[in-house]
Amino acid sequence: MTSISRKLIFWLAVPLSLLALCGGLLHYFNAIAPQLKHTDQFLREAETSLALEINIVSGQLRITGNSATGVRFAVRDRAGALLAGDPTLPTNTNDGVETSGYRTQDVGGQRLRLLAAEQPSIAGPLTVTVATPLNRDEAAARYSLLSTILWDFVYLDITLILVWIGIKVGLRPVLQLRDEVAQRSPQDLRPLVAATAPRELAPLVTTLNRLFATLRSSVQSQQQFIANTAHQLRTPITAMLAQLESLAAEPDARPIQPQLASLQEGVRQLARAANQLLTLARADPAVNLAAKREPVALDALSREVVAKFLDRAVQENIDLGADLRPVSTRADPSLLDDLLSNLIDNALKYTPAGGSVTLCTGERSGQPFLSVEDTGPGIPPADRARVRERFVRLPNSPGHGSGLGLAIVEEIARLFDATMSIDSGANQVGTKISIVFPAAASAGAAAAIAATADRA
Repeated sequence: MTSISRKLIFWLAVPLSLLALCGGLLHYFNAIAPQLKHTDQFLREAETSLALEINIVSGQLRITGNSATGVRFAVRDRAGALLAGDPTLPTNTNDGVETSGYRTQDVGGQRLRLLAAEQPSIAGPLTVTVATPLNRDEAAARYSLLSTILWDFVYLDITLILVWIGIKVGLRPVLQLRDEVAQRSPQDLRPLVAATAPRELAPLVTTLNRLFATLRSSVQSQQQFIANTAHQLRTPITAMLAQLESLAAEPDARPIQPQLASLQEGVRQLARAANQLLTLARADPAVNLAAKREPVALDALSREVVAKFLDRAVQENIDLGADLRPVSTRADPSLLDDLLSNLIDNALKYTPAGGSVTLCTGERSGQPFLSVEDTGPGIPPADRARVRERFVRLPNSPGHGSGLGLAIVEEIARLFDATMSIDSGANQVGTKISIVFPAAASAGAAAAIAATADRA
């Protein structure tokens, strides 16, 4: 992933480094080059004057005049033998190759500027070398050049560090906006505060607020659609069941009682599947972005749900009991009712006659929970992840369910930041499904319920 701050630092570091190098070169040409040029001109004049004063008399080299005063010189023949002057001066500008030109070299512990040139004479070509010490000003200029380049790069490093800090500080509003959006739950579609955003981020905040408004409108439309669909489905199915029951009570319908009973069971399954699909749609976080959250007493709600299933439990010879301790959370009561109803319905469906189903509520480590435990065949550990998926039924499952019960439970639990766990029951018999809610929700719900009780 590309980093804006790193990209900015890179595009600042490269041109600033080039500027520092250009500044060093400019300093060099302004401070050192003129001095070298002056020294080289002096050496060229000295070499020319010295060449004019070289004479060969009776096979002996003689230098007339005093133009070589103030410079060190050496005159050598083609073989490199010293004919006159300082024997310590080198004869060439490149090691092993005799060439004419300027060079700077340490000779005898002294920094010299040298000029070697070839001059014709009666005795053959001669190599004339002249040298002069580099003055202190030139050495100081070189030191100044190095120190300037060093300081330029130190200054560049400090500048880049300050720029990096400035970028971090400048991007802080972006990070704050990111954190504000990241900390929101999927249900929180409140507009962002545009007044406190920097001018550069104002268009982004406006766009996000427009997106949130669109999502709110979409959520409201989908919720309205779900409500209308529920009404349109439940009404005819209920009427159909009533008509079938009325028809089954007629004496003339006795010959077709088995077919009517089968038809009634099919319509009941259709009604249950329709209700489950609608509940699953209501619990979907993508649709239920604005889920209602109000204080709910889990123990009181559990009593109501258990009462709805008592007749069925008695008919199926199943002991339906409850161990309810006062505890509260914040959620939508109707969705929690659906969650409990699906858990108890599943437990009754899979528990054989003579078995038991127990609903518990309470608090563990400051977190409210509810659990439903049965004495049915249980769910193998390898299949406990699969049964959470939609339309998944284990082999040899009783009845004709749609495989949506636990999927609905998990969706509703996730909607309210709760977690669902599937374990074995007591003594490794049956299944125990637990829903654990957030601790903060428990504290807030308890305070709200207490305040309501005080007002009452």
